[in-house]
Amino acid sequence: MGAKEEWQVSCRDIASRRRDLTVFVSQGHIVINVPPGEAAVLTPLEVGRLRAALREAVVAASDTDL
Repeated sequence: MGAKEEWQVSCRDIASRRRDLTVFVSQGHIVINVPPGEAAVLTPLEVGRLRAALREAVVAASDTDL
């Protein structure tokens, strides 16, 4: 298996502290890791970045199914 692909998306927690969401592929599944014990608050631009990361993860997960 190749290098682990991982995408970081900036966000803020409910207290407005800077945090990151991490998107990665594990055994053909897409995993979203959010700040522990927190809600992720995203701006419209950050949602666009999350969408792009998820789209890339779907492509990467599809490649592992071959």
